[in-house]
Amino acid sequence: MRLAYLVPLAVFVLIGLGLAIGLTLNPREIPSALIGKPVPEFSLPPVQGRTLGLATADLKTGEPSVVNVFASWCVPCRVEHPLLLALKRDNLAPIHGLNYKDDPADVAKWLDQLGDPFTRTGADRNGRVGIDWGVYGVPETFVVDGKGNIVCKHVGPLTDWDMDNKIRPLLRDLKAGQPSKVKC
Repeated sequence: MRLAYLVPLAVFVLIGLGLAIGLTLNPREIPSALIGKPVPEFSLPPVQGRTLGLATADLKTGEPSVVNVFASWCVPCRVEHPLLLALKRDNLAPIHGLNYKDDPADVAKWLDQLGDPFTRTGADRNGRVGIDWGVYGVPETFVVDGKGNIVCKHVGPLTDWDMDNKIRPLLRDLKAGQPSKVKC
């Protein structure tokens, strides 16, 4: 009879432990099945007003690169944009844009007004390539090694801290051919 009282208590304790563990997790750390794997096969035309699209081969050049998934309608993309322009000035690696589900005229105007940090920018009008990359939403940023393997995925807008503690150190390590201690 006393055992019947302990069962609900045990269930309550297990649920409480599960919730407590869940509260300690960082919601920005969304695992990606593509880390350590080659970038998906794709070929995108350039966005309006640009001449260079983006394809798988552009990410297998022997040097690391950054792929930023963005859209002109995305407010957090506008917030992180100055950081991408600063990264371009650092000249650590080419930055490529994957323009996600955007109106051609809007993205051209957006890049003309805010500045264009991208070496190549592919127009993913229907979002199919973004799905292949495992994109949850915009913005998302990927670091790709020189062989075309995804080594880092950052979900959400980049911050100064992310750039200084994750993206730049990782790019420096990749350029030097060293294993990186950076956790993405």
